[in-house]
Amino acid sequence: MRTLRLGADQLSERTGELAELLADTVNGGASVGFLAPFERERAVDWWRGRTAAVAAGQLAVWAALDATGRAVGTVGLAFPHSDKPNSPHRAELVKLMVHRDARGRGVGRGLLAVAEAAAVAAGITLLHLDTETDSPAEHLYRSAGWTRAGVIPDYALDPTGVPRPTTLYYKRVGSPPG
Repeated sequence: MRTLRLGADQLSERTGELAELLADTVNGGASVGFLAPFERERAVDWWRGRTAAVAAGQLAVWAALDATGRAVGTVGLAFPHSDKPNSPHRAELVKLMVHRDARGRGVGRGLLAVAEAAAVAAGITLLHLDTETDSPAEHLYRSAGWTRAGVIPDYALDPTGVPRPTTLYYKRVGSPPG
């Protein structure tokens, strides 16, 4: 697997394949914020909407590429907005997704490691995320050293529209501030 950090131009160039990845993820049952059936066109619009945040440095996005150069996974780091001056040390891990035909090969773990290392390089010392409780993603986060902070019942609808609990996780990375 090769991992590539996408700038705004690269994100625009890869919008189609990232949209396919997002649609596959949602339609495969993963809870990443959307309801199924999720059409590719809606996924294209969603990815296009991320371009400005990438250009502004508010969002970093990586793509995992297979041997053919196709994006089979992605992860993002959302950095605090300038209106939160007490938060420059933290970021949110967002939209870790792996195409169904690429799962079980370490793609998710590799993307997680890349995002964590990039956070440290950017001076981030605390990461946080949320994921559907009892989802396969929970095993990945726990095995990668993330700490469960708590569960919120019925927080989000799964792709079929059923309310599900969400688990919050955090991980300390790098050296603490101060």
